[in-house]
Amino acid sequence: MGVSAAKLDDLLARARCEVDEGVLPSCQVAVGLEGEVIAFEAFGDATTETRYSVFSCTKPLVASTAWVLMGEGRLDVTRPVAEYVPEFGANDKQAVTVEHVLLHTSGFPSATLMPPEWDTREGRLAAFAGWTLKWEPGTRFEYHPTSAHWVLAEVIERVAGCDFRDAVQQLVTDPAGLGRVLGIPAEPERQAGIAPMETCGSPATPDELEAAIGVRKLPPSEVTDAAMLGFNLPEVREVGVPGAGGVMRTAELALFYQRLLHDPDGIWDPTVLADGTGTVRNSFADPLFTIPANRTRGLVQAGGDGMSFLRGFGSSVSPLAFGHNGAAGQVAWADPGSGLSFAYATNGIDANVIRQFRRGMSLSTRAGALMADD
Repeated sequence: MGVSAAKLDDLLARARCEVDEGVLPSCQVAVGLEGEVIAFEAFGDATTETRYSVFSCTKPLVASTAWVLMGEGRLDVTRPVAEYVPEFGANDKQAVTVEHVLLHTSGFPSATLMPPEWDTREGRLAAFAGWTLKWEPGTRFEYHPTSAHWVLAEVIERVAGCDFRDAVQQLVTDPAGLGRVLGIPAEPERQAGIAPMETCGSPATPDELEAAIGVRKLPPSEVTDAAMLGFNLPEVREVGVPGAGGVMRTAELALFYQRLLHDPDGIWDPTVLADGTGTVRNSFADPLFTIPANRTRGLVQAGGDGMSFLRGFGSSVSPLAFGHNGAAGQVAWADPGSGLSFAYATNGIDANVIRQFRRGMSLSTRAGALMADD
């Protein structure tokens, strides 16, 4: 049984419509199955060679680098971060484990790391030492937009013995056939063909927000338009922010998720991979949607509670589907039930977050139902 041509056409038409309507400047979409990318299209001011900032879709790439080290016996995520990075333990953070970091239960969701501190290890370590905890690690969930993965990157550096950007490439993305996707050198020839982020649209009204998600105002976040536009800067792309700085085509992203499904090259230890893609270790309530977070050591699982659409998976995937979305509406997941993987990216920062959410839900629902009925 393969993909339905009619359903695929419907998915691509949905991806294209908001570009044609002038809502978004461009987008790119890819579908994977049986270890390969079977559909890959770009719409608007882009081609299939265009690369996109995928924001938090980067997180699984970094987490899966930690999985390699776990499988080799070099990293024990149940141990405190401070055993690997002693500088991190300042301000009573000795109880934070690497697993807390992977699960977003560390207790420092609002901690920030900005330029010029993030340019050097010394600057990053000084920032870590100054961070404080909002709650006891492991007792609640709140999404850590960038802070947790800066810490994870430093742990990876200490264990792997090389720059975290090189570790991601050497341990995961090169073996997976993706090339360098984090820490793109600032030389113009290396940065060519990356779609610049653009703001577009008008914000949802308080009434629209309340009708859609029950609040009249979104909570404050470091994920602002200005922050996303900052990823247009070559020097920021070169830094390779480990929780948000990935730059890639959706074909690579869909292929990465096929590798997580099948691992034909033996990148990960099978037990570690099965755990990372299939074992929920964080079921604390999401502060915004008040549903279980359903987080594994690096990914989000769709779940069988009927709330997969609120976790970014649409409504047609199996409960075991896993993935991670990103700012601006970037989408990436794989579904063990169907064998499909899906990735979508745009360079449009849609001010209407309700429309952005509905776009991702609509695309993922169509993608999850791609398999032919007979």
